[in-house]
Amino acid sequence: MDDLELLERLRRGDEQAFDSIFRTWYAPLVRMAESMLRRQAVAEEIVQDVMLEMWKRRERLAPDSSIRAYLFQSTRNRALNHVRHVRVEERDEAHVAPPAPVGPPTDALVVEEEIGEALRRAVAGLPPRCREVFELSRTHGLTNAEIAQTLGVSVKAVEAQMGKALRTLREELAPWLPTVRPK
Repeated sequence: MDDLELLERLRRGDEQAFDSIFRTWYAPLVRMAESMLRRQAVAEEIVQDVMLEMWKRRERLAPDSSIRAYLFQSTRNRALNHVRHVRVEERDEAHVAPPAPVGPPTDALVVEEEIGEALRRAVAGLPPRCREVFELSRTHGLTNAEIAQTLGVSVKAVEAQMGKALRTLREELAPWLPTVRPK
């Protein structure tokens, strides 16, 4: 049975068609989501949500759409939303003031806090796609190939965005970086 016939049966509410789609695409979708999230349980939950949402919206699916494209794009979007949500939670936790130190703060601690704040501002100031590539690489540990797959772009595009991010951060953080004197 081809995808268009399977999609038409799904649109009519055929549970066997849904079962066939689920069995075919569940494992590949979980692998893709897990490569982005690094947590299998969360990846499985996201894919289950995508499948459930597809079932709920089955009647509104375009009759000539690709099941594969719909599922991978939906899973990618939900995984990225999850990454963003986790990032917001981490930011909120970072804003909770740590207990005040007993003695006066040391110079090293003050400098470390200033550098950390400068880095956060510099990353936040990157263009959106550039920042997304940088954070997927440095915060979430994805490889360039995984980032390219996640964002639906070429590895060269990821490398270009990462290069741009690193150049921009080097410029923004120049006052904090040690100066290298030529020999």
